[in-house]
Amino acid sequence: MLKRNPYDVVVVGAGVVGAACAYYAARSGLKVAVVDRGPVAGGTTGAGEGNLLVSDKEPGPELDLALLSAGLWRELAAELGDRVEYEPKGGLVVATAPAGLDLLHGFAAAQRAAGVEAVPVAADELRDLEPHLAEDLPGGYLYPQDAQVQPALAAAHLLRAAGADRYLGEAVTALLRGPGGAVTGVVTGRREIAAPAVVNAAGTWGGELAALAGVRLPVLPRRGFVLVTEPLPRIVRHKVYAADYVADVASGSADLQSSAVVEGTPAGPVLIGASRERVGFDRTLAPEVLHRLATQAAALFPVLRTVQVQRCYRGFRPYLPDHLPALGRDARVPGLYHACGHEGAGIGLAPATGLLISRQLTGADPGPDLTPFRPERFGDGEGGR
Repeated sequence: MLKRNPYDVVVVGAGVVGAACAYYAARSGLKVAVVDRGPVAGGTTGAGEGNLLVSDKEPGPELDLALLSAGLWRELAAELGDRVEYEPKGGLVVATAPAGLDLLHGFAAAQRAAGVEAVPVAADELRDLEPHLAEDLPGGYLYPQDAQVQPALAAAHLLRAAGADRYLGEAVTALLRGPGGAVTGVVTGRREIAAPAVVNAAGTWGGELAALAGVRLPVLPRRGFVLVTEPLPRIVRHKVYAADYVADVASGSADLQSSAVVEGTPAGPVLIGASRERVGFDRTLAPEVLHRLATQAAALFPVLRTVQVQRCYRGFRPYLPDHLPALGRDARVPGLYHACGHEGAGIGLAPATGLLISRQLTGADPGPDLTPFRPERFGDGEGGR
């Protein structure tokens, strides 16, 4: 083993959540090390679309976190500039049937009461916002607070701004333990890294890291595919998705679910999602899923019927059964903190996560109540994998 290095905190995970934890911890004056089994943004972050959404969240603790993060992303964009491709382009949620529009009205009313900007859009106004939308849609809602970043760039620049030491390509194989079982660092295949605090930002592997500490965190991978078209003029102005997407996000089903999510990018290609299914870490290409996504996207934007799909990619969202991430100090193991289980919202929620973790690490007032996110809420019984 190589010599131990003295740090205040070790962050396990170099995705955007781990990068945000490192950034805010360093900004609070802590010396930070970041460890990852792969490269920066090599897991869920690198397979994400970069969505920063409030539109898909019902009132409650996750929406509160998303609203906090929306403001923090604006601050980060001002600091990091064009390097993260931050686009405050807004989201447009459309109903595909009158019954769906009725549900959207109720959902948006509750969101507005919680501080979300949700602007009703009549059927004859939709194409003013998105000229290439299908003509027979009954209406929808515009969400000006929705935005987008390029997730891999965001993770890389947050880490660079943090100035943290990085140990990449090193999987954590054990945790160092001190008196009373407190976590005092990590062990990789190459070294021991000592610190009085370890942050579990390991994404879909968050449950495995928790198990090294002897505690249960039932993180499961939830697979999704994204289609990438040929470069195009900006034919999709907002992030546009069908109202069914909100129900898919909230569902706990392991079965395949898909709903149209379409958005343009600064580079030109259109990104098309979104699918969800729990199949473990199976990376098998699923043509039936890709066909379903393409069909649903073309129903929203008929212009896409003649557009070539150049490639697709897949990733695994870190899913927890109640759809809330595990955030903060683990009451079962001194020195262990969690910042994982965000499912598909990790990029959007990363800054708030990093800020709240840094406040706990430094003993500052945490601000928002983290009780709904407490890591020990699942207990230590069997299950989860």
